[in-house]
Amino acid sequence: MKIRLGYVAIALNVNKGSPNKTVTFKQFDKLPDNDTKLYKLKTLTKENLDTTKRILFYNKAHNIALYRLTSKLVPLATHPEVLEWDYIKEFEDRYINIGEFILENNLRASAHPDHFTLINTPDEKVFEASLRDLEYHTKIFEAMNLSEKDAKLVLHVGGTYGNKKKSTERFIHNFNNLDERYKNRIILENDDKSFTAKEVLAICQHLSIPMVLDIHHHWCNNNQENIKDLISDIFNTWNNEKHPPKIHVSSPKNDKNIRAHADYVDFNFLMDFIKASKKFDHDFDIMIEAKKKDLALFELMKNFKITPDVKVINDASIALN
Repeated sequence: MKIRLGYVAIALNVNKGSPNKTVTFKQFDKLPDNDTKLYKLKTLTKENLDTTKRILFYNKAHNIALYRLTSKLVPLATHPEVLEWDYIKEFEDRYINIGEFILENNLRASAHPDHFTLINTPDEKVFEASLRDLEYHTKIFEAMNLSEKDAKLVLHVGGTYGNKKKSTERFIHNFNNLDERYKNRIILENDDKSFTAKEVLAICQHLSIPMVLDIHHHWCNNNQENIKDLISDIFNTWNNEKHPPKIHVSSPKNDKNIRAHADYVDFNFLMDFIKASKKFDHDFDIMIEAKKKDLALFELMKNFKITPDVKVINDASIALN
């Protein structure tokens, strides 16, 4: 059973390793004219794309096979009051180059549109904004020539809006009516307040789409289900995919902020899940959502190196004996 580790967006070990350079709309709106505004957007986008490529080189050098691209590559891209410009054509070569690097090195890419991207919202304006966000993310991956099997979009089901059953039905209805370009990339994750792992699994099985299990969220939000009873069915939602199942891991920041993410991952918490998964003998990937990003990954690897029955394959992969 092989397990690969990855992290989200920012590489703390890389000089100027944040691809999230942006500008607030308030700051943007104060710029004197459209030429200046466009120059600002282009400059930040170029920097973010170039930083992303540097991070991917770093990841390859350290055998980090999975990486979540930032949703902020193009600042203010989905803001309705920002001037329109072709952020794809302008940097076409850079997108293609990034995508080629990902494919040539068998890296696993994903993105996670923010929590305002809500498929099951009853608010038409919020739904329209969500579609704009899905279009933005999809265009980025298409510009990189990453197919729906190569690069996924992680979403939550959304809010319950006072009636979980109707909210679930609305999600399924709205999902089924989405552009195929979006539907084929979307994978669902359980959240820490509204939809449990078991509930999300049922939706994924109904729609025949993969599920990402977040074990921290499950710890925060469950109906006393034992995660061991769900692992096999969750992993099976990935049967027709290019990449193995993926889980998310983080740890509570403290006793008062149990939903907030800590700097590092509680090693014993993660190992409990890995041990529970061992009997299924199924390869899977782990996306680390700790605040310390790649540093948290390497800290976990230090612990794996001294753990019985764990074989370290490289800087970011292990196998269980």
